[in-house]
Amino acid sequence: MAPMPVFEVSHGVTLGERGKLFLIAGPCVIQDADLCVRIARRAKEIATSLGVSYVFKASFDKANRSSADAFRGPGVREGIRVLEHVKETVRCPVLTDVHEPGQCAEVAEVADILQIPAFLCRQTDLIVAAAKVADVVNVKKGQFLAPWDMKHPLEKCRKAGNARVILTERGASFGYNNLVSDMRSLPILRAMGVPVVFDATHSLQLPGGGGDRTSGQRQYIPHLARAAVATGVDGIFAEVHEDPKTSPSDAENMLSLDELEPLLRDLVAIKKIVP
Repeated sequence: MAPMPVFEVSHGVTLGERGKLFLIAGPCVIQDADLCVRIARRAKEIATSLGVSYVFKASFDKANRSSADAFRGPGVREGIRVLEHVKETVRCPVLTDVHEPGQCAEVAEVADILQIPAFLCRQTDLIVAAAKVADVVNVKKGQFLAPWDMKHPLEKCRKAGNARVILTERGASFGYNNLVSDMRSLPILRAMGVPVVFDATHSLQLPGGGGDRTSGQRQYIPHLARAAVATGVDGIFAEVHEDPKTSPSDAENMLSLDELEPLLRDLVAIKKIVP
């Protein structure tokens, strides 16, 4: 296999270095700027103390919600303002998802990584628009796709002129209201020659399992994260919050910020054995 590409983003952060993990972490959705700064600052402190590169993540709009009444976020303009504030205050790269081609250019002025949500990973216009303006594109594998089918979104990015692509595994549909993580997916994706991330929190969603909301099995986050790093990945994606039960989105499959450091210590130790 050819050497894995290494991507430099803002504030001296590199992604994909051999033997070194990177962490994408933050709240599911932007609630307010102060909360985002506190989470980003603490997550960065934990990550950098362990030699892990850190990228802050939060969504300005959760367009894919179970209920029409669910909280979606502050919207694109306020969301960009908060992300820029976090980026400059904490001095870390930021990632956020985009849902429409028309959002990409504006969001890319601040976000280092534009993320294509899993349910939109076949949307050619969105992928091409993101690839044309993003520093890095993170494409999440759809719950409905086999891992080898991710060669197509990857190729769409490359044909649009952007080879700086990350692929993220977040589980596959497994009957009604359930997902399963097939660890074979990780080496299959990695063989495509791009850094691969395992989403340790969304993989434990129970989509629609709460009736009008998604529920989850957060107790298994450490187990799947450790398994993914042992299988061989470049990064871990985790939604984290000071108090997950108060999050208006993904409360039941989110990691508490207090749990991040011991888990990351385990992952770094495993990464030293399985680069």
